[in-house]
Amino acid sequence: MFPKLLRYIPALCVLLLSGSMATAAPNEKPRFKAVAFDYFVLFDPNSVVVEVEKLFPGKGLEITKQWRAKQFEYCFLRSLTSRHEDFFVVTGDALDYVIALMKLELRPEQRRLLVDAYLNLKLWPDTKESLRKLRKAGVRLITIANFSEKMLRKNAERAGILDDIDMLLSTERNRSYKPEPRAYDLGLEELQLKKADVVFAAFGGWDAYGAKSFGYTTYWVNRFDLPGERLGLTPDGTSNDFSDLVEFVVR
Repeated sequence: MFPKLLRYIPALCVLLLSGSMATAAPNEKPRFKAVAFDYFVLFDPNSVVVEVEKLFPGKGLEITKQWRAKQFEYCFLRSLTSRHEDFFVVTGDALDYVIALMKLELRPEQRRLLVDAYLNLKLWPDTKESLRKLRKAGVRLITIANFSEKMLRKNAERAGILDDIDMLLSTERNRSYKPEPRAYDLGLEELQLKKADVVFAAFGGWDAYGAKSFGYTTYWVNRFDLPGERLGLTPDGTSNDFSDLVEFVVR
């Protein structure tokens, strides 16, 4: 029997060596060392429509859109006038404005319910898998978001992605708002990387512009298929979902 086994030894050695070499072969390095996300790339901002619709049937989407636009308008105005405020407070102020604009009424407990909806946003369907692919490739993941730290953490905990992100970074850290340059600079300070090593993933066209103007390689995850801003700069990549961003970073 032993002589018969001898004839298989060369082939077995080849298999073992090839398997060892395959295991030892280095993985291709990603093109970038880190991705900095706006939070709405990960979470659907229209998650709050359901709660708004309960109180104002037939008006949920309209109120939500106006509310979101006013949130960021207030951030821009506060930036220009150096009057920073917690984004959770800004969110409530923006809601109050829209309710008054549309001549609606909102009791205190109803207002609290709607504002708290921003602490329980729903993930986009492709978020978890895409985050894990990036982490598997060795890419560091952070946020650079106008959301307060409380808002970032509550949503990540409830969605089960707290361990998938290296750092939840809020612009409240230095009392700024995007698209201020010092808001984007927070990412470099925390990561200790060069701009060329980081991709900024934007949800809004204005945020893609701000990040590109700052000097980041910028990818616009254009979830709502909106036209690009006419501001003289364009992102380095764009798509309607997360999977193409993953390919852009690791290819």
